[in-house]
Amino acid sequence: MARLSYGPGMPARKEILAIAGREVTITNPDKVFFPQTGHTKLDLVRYYLEVADGALRGAAGRPMALKRYVNGVEGEAFYQKRAPQSRPEWIETVELRFPSGRTAEEIVVRDAAQLAWVVNLGCVDLHPHPVRADDLEHPDELRVDLDPVPGVSWDEVRRTALLAREVLGDFGLTGWPKTSGSRGMHVYCRIERRWTFPEVRRAALALAREIEHRAPDLATSRWWKEERHGVFVDFNQNAKDRTTASAYSVRPTLDGRVSTPLRWDEVPDCEPEVFTMDTVPTRYGKLGDPWAGIDDAAGSLEALLDLAARHKAAGFEDAPPDKGVAEKTGRRRSSMPLIEIARAAGKEEALAGLERWKARYPKIWSYLEPADVLVDSMRGRSSTWTRVRLNLRNVPEMERPPQETLEVDFDPWRR
Repeated sequence: MARLSYGPGMPARKEILAIAGREVTITNPDKVFFPQTGHTKLDLVRYYLEVADGALRGAAGRPMALKRYVNGVEGEAFYQKRAPQSRPEWIETVELRFPSGRTAEEIVVRDAAQLAWVVNLGCVDLHPHPVRADDLEHPDELRVDLDPVPGVSWDEVRRTALLAREVLGDFGLTGWPKTSGSRGMHVYCRIERRWTFPEVRRAALALAREIEHRAPDLATSRWWKEERHGVFVDFNQNAKDRTTASAYSVRPTLDGRVSTPLRWDEVPDCEPEVFTMDTVPTRYGKLGDPWAGIDDAAGSLEALLDLAARHKAAGFEDAPPDKGVAEKTGRRRSSMPLIEIARAAGKEEALAGLERWKARYPKIWSYLEPADVLVDSMRGRSSTWTRVRLNLRNVPEMERPPQETLEVDFDPWRR
């Protein structure tokens, strides 16, 4: 279909789609969101409509944080917890209260029309909370986020996912795998709505420790990033204010990868680059949704909470609370010899600072392993910022450079 173009001063084109008995206006439908592949905003909307049943199975009925890429995936994203003031009357919201004491009216999607409306805002991926709108205090989902440290192979991620399935089964839970659409994998479990957020997080920590116990060279439950190895079992995704990309979310990657639900027999050989917004609709049409039965498999956390109690009796330390662990500046005391290189509004600027540091310390750089370079995406007031640190554990103590003035010193908390 030919695309229409408009000269200066002419109104931008809109496209109105009839979806679920409603008319949904797509603004700037021809705006390119994925420059490498050429996919536009309208292409993104159409993708979600093709997999709507599966996407809604993961996101429907849940409050959703909006992560908006209004200039496409190569532009800067910003987080919007509060629902836009200007919205159709058929867009549902619910009020959430966060650990900080603040509240926000967040969007709740229930049908394909509402889904398309959210995508039109520039939401490339979907970030629902692990609770339903009718009970905001009791999650119905345990989320296992498998996050490899730099240098860890994809095969190690797959093996950790299979081990997570085994451990979950041993504790009476059914795991449902998906690619994250990035470097890792997710395993979700539906749970009975009987436990609070702190209890679910405690169960997730016990699970992570059991996975690490069974494969200590493969997986870790270590809280601090500089102490990790292998695949981090990120239990903190179960904290109250955390969201992560749900099933069938397109991720903000150059090739438009999708966080794709899998059958367990697919996991040993799956490759994340195979699943994109071009290929997943065809797969969905042929195979259906591997997670179709997830809502019928709600399990109990009692066995994992019993394990958590045994860990506590054995002297295991609790993980630090999700909030208030460190100062807003991010500085804290570490058992590792860390130096901070940069804090920047964007990743590119932070990595440019790292390159300048490398040019001054080529010998020190030669000692470092991939896992010693800590590049953190940090959540600011409404957008992310990037911190770069180096772990000097592999540098001879007498050669370790001191902490210097940051190459880039961005203050994310300055108003």
